[in-house]
Amino acid sequence: MIELQSNLEGRVFKLHELEETLGSLGYIIGGGWEYDQGSFDYKIDDKVGYQFLRLPFQAIDGQLDAPGATVRFMTPFLLSHKYQIGLDDHVHVGNMKSSFDQFQEPQNPDASFPKEYIPLGQELLREAEQRLLY
Repeated sequence: MIELQSNLEGRVFKLHELEETLGSLGYIIGGGWEYDQGSFDYKIDDKVGYQFLRLPFQAIDGQLDAPGATVRFMTPFLLSHKYQIGLDDHVHVGNMKSSFDQFQEPQNPDASFPKEYIPLGQELLREAEQRLLY
């Protein structure tokens, strides 16, 4: 993980405005959101694992699954996930026979970030800042 300095950090926005603006740039709300925090993710590459620019945020008014939520950006960062190849030998099975976790555990959830993508991540962040702040 590589933290990036940003003029977005600490800024407050309505979540629906962020979804519209960042969505038009190719960001999605990351799958690991909670009711009080989440992130916008931009997938940079997926050849060897996944490389993302992540814009994390925290709810300051309302919950993320409710209309009208207001959020504050935290420190953006570049992130790599390297997933296992083949079958996951640590499958999590729930209490019910039909309940199971269909997703593989990452081989390395905090893999080193490829240096050649750092300038692209910084440029993507500048583009998001331009759209949201100016």
